[in-house]
Amino acid sequence: MEEVIKIEGGRSLKGTVRVSGSKNATVAVIPAAILASQGPVTICGVPSISDVESLSVLLRELNITVIQKAEDHIVIDPTNMINKPLEHDAVTKLRASYYFMGALLGKYGEVTMKMPGGCYLGPRPIDLHLKGFEALGASVEYVQGSYHIHAKKLEGANIYLDIASVGATINIMMAAVYAEGKTVIQNAAKEPEIIDVATLLNKMGAQIRGAGTEMITIEGVKALNGCFHEIIPDRIEAGTFIIIAAAAAEEVVVENIIPLHLEALLSKLQAAGVDMDIDVDKVTIRKSEELKAVDIQTTTYPGFATDLQQPITALLTKANGQSHIKETIYIERFKHCAELQRMGANIQVMSSASSIIGPSKLFGDRVTATDLRCGASLVIAGLIAEGVTEIREIYHIDRGYENLDGKLCALGAKIWREMI
Repeated sequence: MEEVIKIEGGRSLKGTVRVSGSKNATVAVIPAAILASQGPVTICGVPSISDVESLSVLLRELNITVIQKAEDHIVIDPTNMINKPLEHDAVTKLRASYYFMGALLGKYGEVTMKMPGGCYLGPRPIDLHLKGFEALGASVEYVQGSYHIHAKKLEGANIYLDIASVGATINIMMAAVYAEGKTVIQNAAKEPEIIDVATLLNKMGAQIRGAGTEMITIEGVKALNGCFHEIIPDRIEAGTFIIIAAAAAEEVVVENIIPLHLEALLSKLQAAGVDMDIDVDKVTIRKSEELKAVDIQTTTYPGFATDLQQPITALLTKANGQSHIKETIYIERFKHCAELQRMGANIQVMSSASSIIGPSKLFGDRVTATDLRCGASLVIAGLIAEGVTEIREIYHIDRGYENLDGKLCALGAKIWREMI
């Protein structure tokens, strides 16, 4: 038996949807919380997604107390924490488990854990993380499927990242908070999630400056304490709902957003002819009579997010003309195209690029969510397709979207789950 999502397309959406806390920030903030040497860390705005459940399993493996205080509040108390090898299956379920490398190395000078998992989007090496750890004085061994990283003493260093990697920036930042002296990360990634993690660590007593710029400086400290922290809104969920509204809305308000985090997407949608008003913390999207083709190239923040490349592909099947998408982050991120073609989309896939010719009428079919954002793309396609779409392997969707089908039902979509 397998749970699937079914969508009856062609319904016009109307109403207000509230964006949850950031998945990408949450999966880094939770491991960062274990760096506290005393006192609990309370985090609110935590989305109810399966990645959080997997992280909670790993926290309990380390003898950390995890309490769900309210629907979106969790309390993490590392007072009785023990450092032990992380070889639980939860490690292989999500890529963000690698943040425990930086946190445990920073706190104990030693970590052993299995190779992290997550969606397959082409090569996603963690060599930048490991080089950063080595620069701080650690040695890295890979034995029988597990990394063993240890250091007699972590010392501050100047670290230049060959690629502005979000994961490496955060992981090195966490490893460096207890290192002796000053660490400088150059060519650091600038994503909002990095600022959120640095904000949490600074509340705990760390001394981090420059988060959100290409140079981050960390002055090592002796101890970190508990604190209260609220997660930023999820810019990818916000972008997904804005794209959904552009595709299927009569009028939809997407609230609890930070428009600055979405500038690249919003400007492309305006160029495509989407009718919308941008406010301080919300966007109102109305039905657009005609959409125009646009060209998109994904880049690191503040450029067009790779995580929104797949969702916007479904929208561009409605646009007049030929749209081109060039993927520069995860070059194999085009598995959604075959699924959309199955539904009638006219898409050509080249090396690290796609071309969408529209408008093309989509028809409901059986499709597979090959990864998280592919799943989002198929939900959008299902909402605008004629007939019923059945999406399989929906655990990918549940990894990163909180109650996606429930939120869509509230807007008037006909979407439900079935066991088959």
